[in-house]
Amino acid sequence: MQAREQWQRSGIVSNCYIDNVLPVEVALLIRQAFPAGDLLKIRSSLRELKFIGTQMNQYDPIVEEALYAFQDQRVVDLVSQITALQGLLPDELLYAGGISVMTRGHFLNPHIDNSHDKNRALYRVLNLLYYVSPEWSLEKGGNLEVWPNGMGEKQQTIESRFNRLAIMVTNKHSWHSVSPVVAQDTRCCVSNYYFSRFPAEKEDYFHVTSFRGRPNQPVRNLVLKADAGLRNAVRKIFPKGVVRTKHYYNKGKD
Repeated sequence: MQAREQWQRSGIVSNCYIDNVLPVEVALLIRQAFPAGDLLKIRSSLRELKFIGTQMNQYDPIVEEALYAFQDQRVVDLVSQITALQGLLPDELLYAGGISVMTRGHFLNPHIDNSHDKNRALYRVLNLLYYVSPEWSLEKGGNLEVWPNGMGEKQQTIESRFNRLAIMVTNKHSWHSVSPVVAQDTRCCVSNYYFSRFPAEKEDYFHVTSFRGRPNQPVRNLVLKADAGLRNAVRKIFPKGVVRTKHYYNKGKD
């Protein structure tokens, strides 16, 4: 299995991708049904700039169907075979998952994701990112970047190619980012996270989502490093946080 081989040889931050995941006509329908940015929430800070959506019943049903297709048990079992991670649990409430839209100037700085679910009961172990922007190319930006040796070394780039599913481990080493979008075009992504009772590495760990600056952003790096340190310290005192997250699917809300 090619994806399994990719995963095994990818290094510290295990990752792979699968192309031509769905029939082209279905992938095109998903893209056409994606909501415009003004119908989504904007995330704007030194950390990131992008539109996100989790309230899936407010969008075209095919977008929600596409998202939950990656939570089908047959898909979960296949991903488990590829990654050799056991006890994988998809997240019906989409904690930090959902959909995202990025346009020119949007970005996601290098970061590691929150190590657990919102109740700190399960480890977040995998990111599944499905891209549905036709004719996307490396030159347009908006590509997934993996930093296996930190920001001091060159990143690995995974193109956000149309109809591609990228799978990446989530642990304390999985620094990743999205390069700035430089084209007058729209990058659309369907995001899922898998959880487990078991960590994605041998030892237990805990951390909040922590951002850094890019190699050419020394001041931003200092600010984001201090921000991450403060938030990690707060979470050690208040394990479930002091602010209730709003990034989840409230299925009782219209």
